[in-house]
Amino acid sequence: MSSPKESSELRNAVVALRPFFVRAAWFSVIASILVLAPSAYMLEVYERVVNSRNHMTLLWLTVAVLGIFVVMEMLEWARSEVMRAAAQELDRRMHGRIFDAVFAANVRQASGSTAQPLLDFRRVCEFLYSPAALAIMEAPVALVMMVLLFLISPVLGWAAVVFGVLQMGVTWLNERSTKPPLMQANRTAQAAQQYADGTLRNAEVIEAMGMLKNTHRRWVAKQREFLRLQAQASESAGGFQALSKLLQSVLSSLLLGLSCWLLLHNELNGGGGMLVVSSILGGRMLAPLVQVVTQWQLVVNVRDAWQRLNGLLSAIPVTPPAMPLPAPHGHLQVEQLVAAAPGGNAPILRGIAFGLQPGDVLAVVGPSAAGKTTLARVLVGLWPTSVGKVRLDGVDVYNWNKAELGPHLGYLPQRVELFEGTLAENIARFGTVDMVKVEAAAAAVGLQDLIASLPEGYETQVGPGGARLSGGQRQRVGLARALYGDPVYVVLDEPNSSLDEEGDAALARTLKQAAARGAVVVVITHRTSVLSVASKMLVLRDGTQQAFGPRDEVLAALNQMARQSAAGQGAGQGTGQSTLAAPGAAVA
Repeated sequence: MSSPKESSELRNAVVALRPFFVRAAWFSVIASILVLAPSAYMLEVYERVVNSRNHMTLLWLTVAVLGIFVVMEMLEWARSEVMRAAAQELDRRMHGRIFDAVFAANVRQASGSTAQPLLDFRRVCEFLYSPAALAIMEAPVALVMMVLLFLISPVLGWAAVVFGVLQMGVTWLNERSTKPPLMQANRTAQAAQQYADGTLRNAEVIEAMGMLKNTHRRWVAKQREFLRLQAQASESAGGFQALSKLLQSVLSSLLLGLSCWLLLHNELNGGGGMLVVSSILGGRMLAPLVQVVTQWQLVVNVRDAWQRLNGLLSAIPVTPPAMPLPAPHGHLQVEQLVAAAPGGNAPILRGIAFGLQPGDVLAVVGPSAAGKTTLARVLVGLWPTSVGKVRLDGVDVYNWNKAELGPHLGYLPQRVELFEGTLAENIARFGTVDMVKVEAAAAAVGLQDLIASLPEGYETQVGPGGARLSGGQRQRVGLARALYGDPVYVVLDEPNSSLDEEGDAALARTLKQAAARGAVVVVITHRTSVLSVASKMLVLRDGTQQAFGPRDEVLAALNQMARQSAAGQGAGQGTGQSTLAAPGAAVA
């Protein structure tokens, strides 16, 4: 299990449910005691009705035992409802926190950054009102049954203790034999599911290139490994379940025989009626343990889920509330930046430093794998820095409350993702739809003609992931979303990668308009069309800053370096030597 420090957040949330547990425990105690009602009814019938032949006594005894049965079922129902309410309360307390942690893990690309923790949390909540949990709550009742057996006769009590120890041994052996394959089966099942999800996401590529057979074969291998491990665990668990039930049956019969032997020697307290009572008490004493062994696979799965949740909550602690900050004006300062992927040690960016003022448009260029997308993520505060800071109006962007900064920031990632909903909702970032701002953003990126041609206009559903739009249309909608509300800080990663010539022209106009209203804009691009509207330029290569400054000066420096490199290569060919290409040669 996790250490107390790691598990404190989730454990504290469960401990806070103590009133629910106490109430359900009392219901369990009362219901378990009432289980003896059939035995009492049988004894009373033999002692009172058979001897007296009184029909009225039989009637009232029957009515009484039927009433007790009704009460028992009501207590069982009430206990289940109490524990279901406990699960709902746990969900209310922790669901938002776990969702935020999963979201943060996805942003940081950390482990556990899938929807699995949400499934784990649902499993933990459902466990609270499962038969296994209710059986665990009946464990104290087993002690009551054991005490009653000792009162009838110490011999019966010690016999019950021995079988109780044996039953606990069976539980321990069941744990030892089933835990490893079950946990490995769970991990294999998750891997198979993730592989299937990835296959479905890339269905077009797989179909077009005839890869279905090969991908299916790999999925089948993962699925078969999962089934093998699950079968291995089920075989072991089945044997121990049978042994557990055998012990329960043997104890009931053994106690009946011992009670008879004690009665023959006048050592059975309570008389002959205790023959049947002791047998029932023995069976009831072991019932909770038998139920736990039967449900052990559920117990192991929940424990595994609990540990994963603890690990996630420990890795993604609660963000303390920050002091509200004024709206930014667009003064950006990057201070000797060193950054790596979250959880990674190898720096992707090293020694990046520059400053921008409101109205500046910075074009970031460089070859593939230069660190441009990493820079974009760091600039908007998605990834932390190892050294240095990204400051907007003097405030660290990474630590700025994103709900507060978001309306003033526009971001277009390299891979544009739209969400199921209308065009207007996507552009308005799924907040309150201000149609004036929505139309302004759409017009800024040249979307108004497309939207006007749609039968439902801005109310057109884009479909899951924007599937009903083309790549270029999705990119324009994402760009309109980034510009919605006239943010003062805009970061665009390859905004024209899917745009045609008309889209390129619209993008250039958009950047000019943003700069004219005083926004600071960072554009990462491979295409030179954006350079015409850029006021400054940053050249990256291998994660380092090769050049930064006014666009024309940087371009002039790059051209000079390219000419020198070409001259050096020509001389090298004549003398048998060679010179490395200038850093800017790959940019043009």
